[in-house]
Amino acid sequence: MELSSSTSHMLLILALLILSFMLNFSSAAYNVTYDSRSLIIDGQRKLLISAAIHYPRSVPSMWPGLVQLAKEGGVDAIETYVFWNGHELSPNNYYFGGRFDLVKFCKIVQQSGLYLILRIGPFVAAEWNFGGIPVWLHYIPGTVFRTDNEPFKYYMQKFMIYIVNLMKKEKLFASQGGPIILAQVENEYGFYETAYGEGGKRYALWAARMAVSQNTGVPWIMCEQFDAPDPVIDTCNSFYCDQFKSLSPNKPKIWTENWPGWYKTFGGRDPHRPPEDVAFSVARFFQKGGSLQNYYMYHGGTNFGRTSGGPFITTSYDYNAPIDEYGLARCPKWGHLKELHRSIKLCEHALVNSEPKVLSLGPLQEADVYEDASGVCAAFISNMDDKNDKMVEFRNMSYYLPSWSVSILPDCKNVAFNTAKVGSQTSTVEMIPTDLQPSTNLPNKDLKGLQWDVFVEKAGIWADANFSINGLVDHINTTKDTTDYLWYTTSLLVDETEGFTRNGSSPILIVESKGHALHVFVNQKLQASAFGNATVSPFIFRSPISLKAGKNEIALLSMTAGLQNAGAFYEWTGAGPTQVRIEGLKNGTVNMSSYKWTNRIGLQGENLRIYDSIGLNGVNWVSTSEPPKEQPLTWYKAELNPPPGDEPIGLDMIHMGKGLAWLNGQEIGRYWPRKCSKHEECVQQCDYRGKFSPDKCSTGCGEPSQRWYHVPRSWFKPSGNVLVIFEEIGGDPTSIQFSRRKISSVCSHISEDHPSFDFEHFQKDGAGDYNNKATVSLKCQKNTQISAVKFASFGNPVGTCGSYAQGECHDPSSISIVKKVCLNKTECALELTKDNFDMELCPGSVKKLAVEVVCT
Repeated sequence: MELSSSTSHMLLILALLILSFMLNFSSAAYNVTYDSRSLIIDGQRKLLISAAIHYPRSVPSMWPGLVQLAKEGGVDAIETYVFWNGHELSPNNYYFGGRFDLVKFCKIVQQSGLYLILRIGPFVAAEWNFGGIPVWLHYIPGTVFRTDNEPFKYYMQKFMIYIVNLMKKEKLFASQGGPIILAQVENEYGFYETAYGEGGKRYALWAARMAVSQNTGVPWIMCEQFDAPDPVIDTCNSFYCDQFKSLSPNKPKIWTENWPGWYKTFGGRDPHRPPEDVAFSVARFFQKGGSLQNYYMYHGGTNFGRTSGGPFITTSYDYNAPIDEYGLARCPKWGHLKELHRSIKLCEHALVNSEPKVLSLGPLQEADVYEDASGVCAAFISNMDDKNDKMVEFRNMSYYLPSWSVSILPDCKNVAFNTAKVGSQTSTVEMIPTDLQPSTNLPNKDLKGLQWDVFVEKAGIWADANFSINGLVDHINTTKDTTDYLWYTTSLLVDETEGFTRNGSSPILIVESKGHALHVFVNQKLQASAFGNATVSPFIFRSPISLKAGKNEIALLSMTAGLQNAGAFYEWTGAGPTQVRIEGLKNGTVNMSSYKWTNRIGLQGENLRIYDSIGLNGVNWVSTSEPPKEQPLTWYKAELNPPPGDEPIGLDMIHMGKGLAWLNGQEIGRYWPRKCSKHEECVQQCDYRGKFSPDKCSTGCGEPSQRWYHVPRSWFKPSGNVLVIFEEIGGDPTSIQFSRRKISSVCSHISEDHPSFDFEHFQKDGAGDYNNKATVSLKCQKNTQISAVKFASFGNPVGTCGSYAQGECHDPSSISIVKKVCLNKTECALELTKDNFDMELCPGSVKKLAVEVVCT
């Protein structure tokens, strides 16, 4: 049927009116308030689960996928800090591009339909360089951070107002129809307030009042603030916050940082927090009246460039989070928490509309029952015994509780979830090595193999000195963190009569340093290196050195590895050598500390920006197909094709020493495959039971703290990619590789008694029940399928993912059944029923199904 022009016109107007209505509706302002039980959003009480994703720790091309994966994981909100030193590069010089496009990030969250928690700070800690405060502020005369100090308050307030106004301009607060439901001022100040005396108390009160005066229309929070004034909400940060209580009976119980893992340091171990314990902590929090919980981190990401703090925090900020550094779901943690969130949400109405009745079920067992006047009921039953499983009686029914677990009963009868029973799939992730491939647009395509350009820095003063002075200057006060590097150079005259010049004995150089690292050169040759660590930055270097008769040039290359990021008066922490002396000369020890030292800030290549298009040709590169190995102070450059495929990419630097890396001018970051001591304590298998600490479940003893360095796919061009490496101490650049991060196999291991709750039925009409069909679910990475079944056994299989083995009891049809259901599919599900398996096997025992499949 052909429409008349007038009819078409009317339909167009109608469509535009509908679209206008939808847009207005989607951006309609909504009210966010709170009381003692929860946040109240447009009159509705909410239980909220939030996920921390820091926008500068990934790249804009990753943001939609990260937010969507968090949403699929069952979260309601995204939380992020605002990173002051990434935005105000110098006074009034603001930057909001690239990874720091805060508005774009906020709008991606808004488009996903999630809420946003904006922790403006502007102090963040966060293992971020200088705690997020610009280094330039430290050098404004009279400035003392985070106390009742006028210069600090002036610049802090100015930045806070700038961010708030930016959010208002973009209509991003809930009061304007945006996603922001909470904002934070300051961060964990309660730990340090007393160190600042009365000035600290005045500052905390000022910060709270200043924030509230911004009229954002949303509540403000202060985490770990033990004197937060009304109406600001004080919140908890910890591995466990079930026992936390707000200062005021009129404020809800909020957990701003639940740490599902921990950060890594160069030279440190690799910490892991088991998913069973993370789930236990979350369930206990909501069991005890919690209303909003945020994972710090849900995606940790990468400390690109020189953004890591600490010092000694690795470039990777993976954090053992539910989404890994590269943007892949970490399974089973991600899936286990997804199931937890779904179970908690089923309890929401009962939890926010009633007060709990606490029932003791044993010395370390209890039930918290939430039941409103209409009869809607939800219960949490916990076993806090970290060694013994228990059977308990609740409402005339028996419940089996594994040790250190919580069972969630959305109807006060059936168990929808137990925190210790992991039924979600486990993924095996591999780094698939890929050789660096020469760019296809190179002019001389006949050359075989990769061509390198090489430039070697001069040790010591490579150009006019910045200054000379008697004595040793503080490293940070001199560089003001414009670079990691500072040269200290002096000379020493050695008499020909010194015995060591003839008998071969060597004098000893001793350097005392406030940190963080040091390379010693004598007469242009690298003698030795020394480093502090994350626990103790200062160190004493002691090593034999080679001197000659006559004049000797002593050059110390001092390095920082991320500035202090927290602590009272942390901005005054220094770095660099404080004492230099030589022992073993015939006239005794020579103290060189007060000698005339000549200083030069940074490296020549840095100064000329030879790592990006601005200064790429600023030095005389030497081309070669056989670049020098084990050579210090060397720049390497190569032009490459991108790695094949679409998987995330890591740069494998296992055969390099220490330095910095760039791709197409983008800062990959500090690399340093520094090994953890093999004498540290590591575990083969972690026992999730009992309170977690960062030292409890570590691995990696005797191994490099970080081998691979994330290079986002969006940084690559189709060809002509320029990789630049600065190597400080020497390595083998021919062994550098890209690695593709890939989920190679997925596993599931589930027992027939695994809680299997009819979630859909419950959500529709409030009635739920067991469906008695424990189910194995398997899902491959995007664009891959299940190509093979490596293992399948129904019975009593043993082992873990990657090392399963048949037990004494095994259904021989297991593999054929799994192949029939799963082969050539991206995902599949298989129920443990008599239609699929021999349920009469192993009479009297609980049977299990273990499956491992290959994804290609």
